[in-house]
Amino acid sequence: MLLLSGLVSATPAAAATAEPAAPVARCTMTDPRLAELSGLVADADGWYAVNDGGTSVTVYAVGRDCVVQREIGADLDPYDVEDLARAPDGTFWLSDTGDNDRDRETIALIALTPDGDGTLYRLTYPDGAHDAEALLLDRAGTPYVVTKSTSGNAKVYRPAAELTSPGPTPLELVGSVRISPTTTSGGPVPGFVGSVTVTGGATSQDGSVVALRTYTDAYLWHVDGDLVAALSTEATRVPLPDEAQGEAIAFEPDGTLVSASEGTGEPVRVVPGAADLVAPPPPSSPPAPSPEPEPVAEDPADDPTDPGLPVLPAAVVAVALVGGVFLLLRRGSRR
Repeated sequence: MLLLSGLVSATPAAAATAEPAAPVARCTMTDPRLAELSGLVADADGWYAVNDGGTSVTVYAVGRDCVVQREIGADLDPYDVEDLARAPDGTFWLSDTGDNDRDRETIALIALTPDGDGTLYRLTYPDGAHDAEALLLDRAGTPYVVTKSTSGNAKVYRPAAELTSPGPTPLELVGSVRISPTTTSGGPVPGFVGSVTVTGGATSQDGSVVALRTYTDAYLWHVDGDLVAALSTEATRVPLPDEAQGEAIAFEPDGTLVSASEGTGEPVRVVPGAADLVAPPPPSSPPAPSPEPEPVAEDPADDPTDPGLPVLPAAVVAVALVGGVFLLLRRGSRR
């Protein structure tokens, strides 16, 4: 996996209210195996989901009718899985980063292939323990862990070196995202805290859009190469009202935003066209070229090479001028 080097700081980001379509329920999750649905990704075939916590590494392949089709697992014992991402090569990345009591010495990322081969990568924070529920991947496959802060000031970390298994690999703080409170209803903690606490993340299939969600809203950014720099720009807010405990979020290949809550019997909802809300403006047309000036016909008198005019030596011209002046002076003196 290619990791970026160096520290890039992100300033707190503001959030602008967009005018997206309202979330629409696509189906209802009734399978008890996903009663604590916490992480979600999507592809052309359907959705892939993980539960909060867990004692085994398991990704559930789910149809768009909310029916579990199969399980993909590995013989690893996670501590507290909170989110799910997927790399361009199809590898699932489970974010074993939950730490409600903030007493873990290490957190972990778990790479899981579609065939069920799992690899554990332990990580350490540079500044003490954090609870984190959001994972983002950039186009190069670099993972970013985003903390769960009840104050709305989420920190962004990434590995400071190439991941090694089992590690640990140190993390470095590369930025922060400031989430402002909203009045969107929903979540287990109403009011300020529920609307500013980051509970999940997602990256579009082509890596051009990333999203972070709270219990009540999603925030979208366009990424033009540098993910951390993108998080320092103004976000587009997509309200996700009335979810009981919204933690899962994903992008379908066409840019549809998918969100889901923990709890049996909760709907999986979609916001069509969400990724287009942060699409870059189309390139402006180049200015039309100025018309070429019409050629100006040259006066033959201006051309000393024109055979129609005699070319006089400079001495002759000078004598003529002096003579003219002398005659004028004489005429003036006779008056």
